[in-house]
Amino acid sequence: MTGLALDETHAASLASWVESANDPATDFPIQNLPFGRFRTAADEPWRIGVAIGDQVLDLESVGLIDSQDMNRLMAAGAASRRALRLALSRGLRRGSEAHSPFAAGLRAQSDIEMGLPCRIGDYTDFYTGIHHATTVGKLFRPDNPLMPNYKWVPIGYHGRASSVGVSGHSFHRPLGQTKHADEAAPALGACRRLDYELELGAFVAVPNALGEAVSIGDAEEHLFGLALFNDWSARDIQAWEYQPLGPFLSKNFASTLSPWIVTLEALQPFRAAFTRPEGDPQPLPYLDSPANRAHGAFDIELEVWLQTPAMRAAGNSGVRLSRSNFRDAYWTLAQLVAHHTVNGCNLQSGDLFGSGTLSGPLADQGGSLLELSQGGKRPLQLSNGEVRSFLEDGDRVILRGHCERPGFRRIGFGECAGTVLPAPRGD
Repeated sequence: MTGLALDETHAASLASWVESANDPATDFPIQNLPFGRFRTAADEPWRIGVAIGDQVLDLESVGLIDSQDMNRLMAAGAASRRALRLALSRGLRRGSEAHSPFAAGLRAQSDIEMGLPCRIGDYTDFYTGIHHATTVGKLFRPDNPLMPNYKWVPIGYHGRASSVGVSGHSFHRPLGQTKHADEAAPALGACRRLDYELELGAFVAVPNALGEAVSIGDAEEHLFGLALFNDWSARDIQAWEYQPLGPFLSKNFASTLSPWIVTLEALQPFRAAFTRPEGDPQPLPYLDSPANRAHGAFDIELEVWLQTPAMRAAGNSGVRLSRSNFRDAYWTLAQLVAHHTVNGCNLQSGDLFGSGTLSGPLADQGGSLLELSQGGKRPLQLSNGEVRSFLEDGDRVILRGHCERPGFRRIGFGECAGTVLPAPRGD
């Protein structure tokens, strides 16, 4: 685990000649500089940009890259990315000699369309949120909520990359088989227990060859950064299909990503120690290192907001349902890479890891409605008088995340938003 030192790009005193980047409330100060893909018209190819305040800088137009292939940029590795970050920081600072050429490469974020930040080849969803795993486990196994392997193995399953969409999209309520306990046979119909899952997505940067495991010490050199991720879930379909092989149609109909990847470099000031509760088993040697214990975790505050159709009609931006923190995850990013490759699995640039639902230890910190409503037994009373156990048609879920620490600038992830449409064919 290398490259952990802070440098001049993290200085809280840095200000940008892009004045909107100096707003204390912005997610995108000069200390952040996240990467994404944008275009100004639907018939144009995607271009690589970096967010700065309410603007985006077109990297090719200012000569900082020679290709619009984000996956190629990611595969170039951490050293190349750090050099690019330094050039961006110096060019966007107040007093920079690059002010004029950089200014010509700016586009207002309000005038562009954002796409997925890269081509996603494969997607693996992990289960790192122990508080989510425990709360959900109690709903089905009150006396034994966690499976015996949970504290030993970073649990995961392979998801569907083709149905991952970018923030702002809408998707149809899925159809699938469900079976109630008092029914003799299952039936096909629209999901009635549609849910969100508050997650982070991690992107693979440098690939590893088939058959070559990545050590935990080198794992983060194979990662590019993080985005917000919502893995929508059809709970009633999932309950019928998940045994014996796990989720299928209950998960593959839609997932949502925020458009900006916040790099590991931007997140360096917000690292935290990785510790296990007293009495829990320590990781096996291939999942353990002094560096991972010292600063393998990240202090990222996460929020879930809900805007119902009634709220939208009334001009209400929505209500916050919960808050949690990535620091509480049971496994680190480095451990996920090390475990995913220990059998020789070859990761590729642009592959996506989902963290799994990130809930906090308190009852109101659930990262899903399944937890907050206790499986639908205790519906949530919203501030406008509406009630929700699970999502209804027209509901819009917004994920937000940010990092704060004394002595450093606050940075954020933007929004990850998606809206539920009615099921197809009127079901």
